[in-house]
Amino acid sequence: MKKSTVVILICTAVLIIDQVIKIMVKTSMTLHEQIYIAEWMRILFIENNGMAFGMEIGSKIVLTLFRIVAISLLTWYIVRQIKQGARWIYLVCLSLIVSGAAGNIIDCLFYGQLFTVSTDFTVATWADEYSPGYAPLLMGKVVDMFYFPLVSFYWPEWLPWIGGDFFIFFSPIFNFADAAISVGFILLLITCRRELNQIRWK
Repeated sequence: MKKSTVVILICTAVLIIDQVIKIMVKTSMTLHEQIYIAEWMRILFIENNGMAFGMEIGSKIVLTLFRIVAISLLTWYIVRQIKQGARWIYLVCLSLIVSGAAGNIIDCLFYGQLFTVSTDFTVATWADEYSPGYAPLLMGKVVDMFYFPLVSFYWPEWLPWIGGDFFIFFSPIFNFADAAISVGFILLLITCRRELNQIRWK
């Protein structure tokens, strides 16, 4: 199979899976509603304006435009690497990263126009002339839903500063696109040091 075909298949699969999950959650759950699968595994619907794992950084419009530019540059770089005969694993890593980033930018670009607002008491619906979208173009919110509080406990009271505080190991709430970005980035660091060093010294 051609490398370009594999890249397209990975990107398409990540985008479809990501968007299907997000649309299902957005149109079937109220904001902050939880579905308990296990004590350490839950579906918890939230929305955020920021980057991966719900981080909030700077202006919403600036962040969205930055994402568009970054995705465009990374797409160009992937095409260039395919032409130069880059290794399969390198292209897989880059494909996961760019498709994950694209999955989240779709929310920012279009969800504000496509859906009505989600609240703690109402489920969003598809927007129409009678029920308009909740935000202008570029101002949509990213849908997150995966929550894995793997370990939780209270620190002993005798500990200075943190005694008595509640601690949760891995508290971020994320989506499939975030997972694709993270997996791609970790694989990149582990398996593609040669390519990273070449970028570094060019």
